[in-house]
Amino acid sequence: MGIIHALQTWWQNQSMLEVVGVITGLLCVYLAAKNIIWNWPLAIVSVGIYIFIFYDSHLFADMGLQVYFLITNIYGWYFWSKKSASEDKAPVMRIKKTEIVLSVIAVVVFTFILGSVLKYTTASYPYIDSFCTACSLVAQVFLARKVLENWLIWIFVDVIYVGVYIYKDLHLTAVMYAIYIGIALLGYIDWKRDWKKQSPTQPSPEGRALKSL
Repeated sequence: MGIIHALQTWWQNQSMLEVVGVITGLLCVYLAAKNIIWNWPLAIVSVGIYIFIFYDSHLFADMGLQVYFLITNIYGWYFWSKKSASEDKAPVMRIKKTEIVLSVIAVVVFTFILGSVLKYTTASYPYIDSFCTACSLVAQVFLARKVLENWLIWIFVDVIYVGVYIYKDLHLTAVMYAIYIGIALLGYIDWKRDWKKQSPTQPSPEGRALKSL
């Protein structure tokens, strides 16, 4: 009975806004992992909610990240909609060496600059928050472009986020990000399977256009 009462008390202290953000967030990530385009409208709802949640929690880098997510979610919806008539969905791609180098440089520079700014504000964990934000910026671009390795970045950054949100008493959000880790692993496995199924001899969009002339 004590455990049930404790759970009831904990649930009553949760914000309904956070509950809706968690539910839509989990659904959109699961649909993305399953390579289903309808993840994007749910993602737009979820990030809209978390803009307000993170502002209230003084996680300003995360709040700004949600605005960025809002823009990339719209772009991702558009990009995933672009496919040839012979394809059920846009193909999965692999990361390039130059993209890895540029991503590492971008994360280091962004973390230093944003962290140096946020440490003079009321922001919590300015450099950790900025690092996670930088990694998420990169991962979101790769997700929108359907690059397989985006899921590995999400697994890494979500582990850090779980600890941050526990310390900020955003327990539901911490649970959500813990589940994200499992979904990201599922996404990596499913996308890799889809990538292996893609024909290596499949012509590029330019090649198909030339062939049709």
